[in-house]
Amino acid sequence: MPGHWRLAYKLLTNDRGKFFALLVGITFAVFLMVMMTSIFAGVLKRSSATVTNIGATVWIMDPAVNTVANTIPVPDYLLDAVRSIPGVRYAVPMYTGGALVKLRSGHFQSVSVIGLDDSTLFGRPPLEAGNIQDIYGENGFIVVRDAEYRKLENPGIGTEFELNDHRGVIVGIARVAAGGLFGVPTLYTTYNRAIQYIPSTRFTISYILVEVKSPAAIGQIKREVTRLGYLALTRDEFIARISDFYKYQTGVGTNILLMTVISFIVGLSISGQTFYTFILENLDKFGALKAIGAKSRELVVMILFQATFTSLTGYGLGVGLCTLLISLAKLRLPNYASQITYGNLGLALGMVVLIAAMSSYIGIRKILRIEAFDIFRG
Repeated sequence: MPGHWRLAYKLLTNDRGKFFALLVGITFAVFLMVMMTSIFAGVLKRSSATVTNIGATVWIMDPAVNTVANTIPVPDYLLDAVRSIPGVRYAVPMYTGGALVKLRSGHFQSVSVIGLDDSTLFGRPPLEAGNIQDIYGENGFIVVRDAEYRKLENPGIGTEFELNDHRGVIVGIARVAAGGLFGVPTLYTTYNRAIQYIPSTRFTISYILVEVKSPAAIGQIKREVTRLGYLALTRDEFIARISDFYKYQTGVGTNILLMTVISFIVGLSISGQTFYTFILENLDKFGALKAIGAKSRELVVMILFQATFTSLTGYGLGVGLCTLLISLAKLRLPNYASQITYGNLGLALGMVVLIAAMSSYIGIRKILRIEAFDIFRG
């Protein structure tokens, strides 16, 4: 470490109270920024859980659909029309809807029911118990073992329930990649059983799932579906559409943005004020260094080193604290939605760098204006 860097470090840590105050301000700001954006990232991931779990390449829907839960049924003839489009390997219907089931205890529980194509069961989840062929048996349903599983009183293979006066039997227990957002358990069954058990409108197809012969065919499929008056989206485009809905058409995105900005302002105000106080208290030392030949460039480097060291240390502590609390929360609350992503960490790092730059600017202006004569005269 160069000598003036070592001297800058000693000046920074000499007053441990001021140094601790700087670290606390930045740590608290980073903690809030990462926590708020992690909650939002978790909400966005869970809002598109059905799209992630089903895994179809192209989803065809009504143009007014914004989220996977906001289904608008499409007519049956659209399925035949899509199957006739060049480039479509196969297309299958999917049903998704809500229902109320009566459990063994007599209690009622809301559930999300997904009906898979009877012939292919395309989009079926991997089973950890049971046989997928049993779904074709009388009243067969597959339950997802996720954070909401216990709300169905932890059913096992053979557990019975009632759905709209129809008998249902659990024939399989599945795992999925992403849990749902709305806190309700998920049941899978065949498409025809789903539309028979759950009252619906004249049209019953929620989405048409398409697998293409090659990625190059996606453009033509989209154009043909648009010509029919409907919307075709790839899996990633549908996830982005859902995310945009929660970001811009609900209050979730606005609230998270406000909390992130407030966290940034808190960190900037605390670190800027504390760093400026630190510069004032050490003004005589910087003046003495200037008197014995230290160049202005070296003094600027010392200030930048102090601000960068403090900011990155606070960044690491804030991220570590946030990670620890999220991990503990997920151990106690399985349906806790927060998720730390590289985007969250990058955003927080960018804001910390901005805090360091503004704090450094305050100190550098003061240091460059001092004259050694004034220091020794005092």
